[in-house]
Amino acid sequence: MTQAPDETAAGAPDWFQQPRRRPPGYTPRVSNGLAAYERVLSRAGLAPVAGIDEAGRGACAGPLVVAAAVLPSDSPAAIPGLADSKELQPAIRETVYQHIIRVAFAWHVVVIPPGDIDRLGLHVCNVTGMRRALAGLRCKPGFVLTDGFPVRGLGIPSLAMWKGDQAAACVAAASILAKVTRDRIMTDLDEQHPRYGFARHKGYCTSDHREALLDHGPCPVHRFSYANVIEASRARAEAQAVPAPAPAADDEVVLEAHTLGVR
Repeated sequence: MTQAPDETAAGAPDWFQQPRRRPPGYTPRVSNGLAAYERVLSRAGLAPVAGIDEAGRGACAGPLVVAAAVLPSDSPAAIPGLADSKELQPAIRETVYQHIIRVAFAWHVVVIPPGDIDRLGLHVCNVTGMRRALAGLRCKPGFVLTDGFPVRGLGIPSLAMWKGDQAAACVAAASILAKVTRDRIMTDLDEQHPRYGFARHKGYCTSDHREALLDHGPCPVHRFSYANVIEASRARAEAQAVPAPAPAADDEVVLEAHTLGVR
């Protein structure tokens, strides 16, 4: 006969009163803050933790910029204003950027020109850029968090995180490094190619950018493998190939009279 468990003073078994312990590999709660993943990984002996993110993936002009960042292990989220770069106003993003490069344990940024994107493809450039950004760090991380999709060939344990720039401090820092670097590049390109408004839309496919593409055709910093750039190139070529309209009948008479010396 099986013996019943001892009852506590409250009338419940001893095993029922024991606190539930999470396994060591549990997923941190969002409420634990941006540093939750780094803290868990550090306790597991996998510090330092690097985050990798990119900027410019959806643009049709300008480079793809990929950044990697390792924040201080004792306080990875102790940077005022640290958040997903898309959630910050440009001025605040610049301030946070300056703070990151001052306090980060290590960081590295890779810029991939549009010509490489046309030649190799966006995804290949993105993955290669992530590997290069990681390799450029002055330390070897024990773990890597990437934003969006897994990356093979890093040589380090890694985890792909959906919206990682909103869930991990090191990925948020990498997103700000990449975004600010690329915005600065696009502002400089706006001075070289002022007809396209790169300083406003940063090379993304806005309505203003689309109109400029159709009016002026693409410039050397556009991504010529993108469908909207191809369409604009064809439309521009067709417009230039259309012959000038024939003169009206009255104009022909005047031209003929002048040729014959008639006044």
